[in-house]
Amino acid sequence: MKTKMELNGRKFNIDCKRCKRLSRFLTDSKLQYPDYHCAPVAPFGPEDARLLVVGLAPGLHGANATGRPFTGDHAGLLLYSMLFEHGFSNQPFSDNSDDNLKLRDCRITNAVKCLPPANKPKGEEVGNCRDYLVDDIKKIPEGGVILGLGKIAHDAVMKALNLRLVDFKFNHGSLHLLEGRNLTLVDSYHCSRYNTQTKRLTALMFSNIFKLVLTVLKGRTADG
Repeated sequence: MKTKMELNGRKFNIDCKRCKRLSRFLTDSKLQYPDYHCAPVAPFGPEDARLLVVGLAPGLHGANATGRPFTGDHAGLLLYSMLFEHGFSNQPFSDNSDDNLKLRDCRITNAVKCLPPANKPKGEEVGNCRDYLVDDIKKIPEGGVILGLGKIAHDAVMKALNLRLVDFKFNHGSLHLLEGRNLTLVDSYHCSRYNTQTKRLTALMFSNIFKLVLTVLKGRTADG
């Protein structure tokens, strides 16, 4: 069995077993869905992208099935349509990992790289994935933007940068200047089925978040 996969010219470990609970859950999921990816999901998009989108974790019938973040599930429908609308991709949908989708100046990852039971990772599991997120963040050019989808993603970014949560509180639409790396964190509610169906996050609200992201990126470019 291959334990590494090629991704944008580098190797990504898809046989990580740091989290025993998640490892067992992936094994059980593979028995139930033998054609699914059922392994840690690698980031997607160019490594030098100025925008890093950080989600929560792979969905059972989404990234866990396809092996690509936000691909094949409800959350991805809204995310990829917004990325296309605002110039970050070449098409407004993502059905599978072979659908010719290309991201432009954008990279997508998750705070937790493996499918968690009930979509709820434990704190120690987020911690076990922290060095992967640190690696993702290190690749963002100076003046870039991190889009944190939900509080868990927000907190994971803060901890990856060794920043105090009390100094950077999550709030939809908030901007947080991360001076150590000259990056900006933009907060958004997660584009989950629950949040969109309950109207906690509407398409207009999410579109406004991406307008905010573009404003920050253009402002940083002008400053540079």
